[in-house]
Amino acid sequence: MSQQKNRWQAERWLTTAHEDLQAARVLAAEGLFAAACFHAEQCGEKAVKAIWYLEDIDPWGHSILKLLQDFPYRDELPDSDRWMRDAGLLDQFYVPTRYPNGLPDLTPGQIFTDEDAQRALRAAENLLHQCRAWFEERG
Repeated sequence: MSQQKNRWQAERWLTTAHEDLQAARVLAAEGLFAAACFHAEQCGEKAVKAIWYLEDIDPWGHSILKLLQDFPYRDELPDSDRWMRDAGLLDQFYVPTRYPNGLPDLTPGQIFTDEDAQRALRAAENLLHQCRAWFEERG
C-alpha cells in the first residue's frame, strides 16, 4: 500500500476508535455499564490497530494486549508498561460484557458497575491519546 493509503486507512480506524469512546461515555452516563465497558474496549482495540495500519502492517485478532505485544515497534512505545496495563484491563471486557453465557448465572448488566466503566474509560482514553501521539510523531 502507498504511504498515503496507509495513513488514510489508519485515520479511519482512529476516527472510529474516537466514536467508540464517545459511545462508551454516553452509555456509562445512562447506567449501561457493561455496554460502556465493551465500547471502551473497542476504542482501545481500534486505536491500536490504527497504529499498525499506519506502519503498513495488517493487524490480526481482538486482544489489545496481544496486538501490543506483537507490534513490531513495541520497544519505541513511550511508557509501554502503561499501554500494556490498559490493554490487559480492556481485554477483560471483550466477551463477558456482551453475552449472558459469558458469566455464571448472571447477565452482564448485573455484574458490571460504574467503577468498571470508569476504569475502562480511563484506559481507553489513555490508549487513544497515546495512539494519536504516535500518529503525530510517525505519521
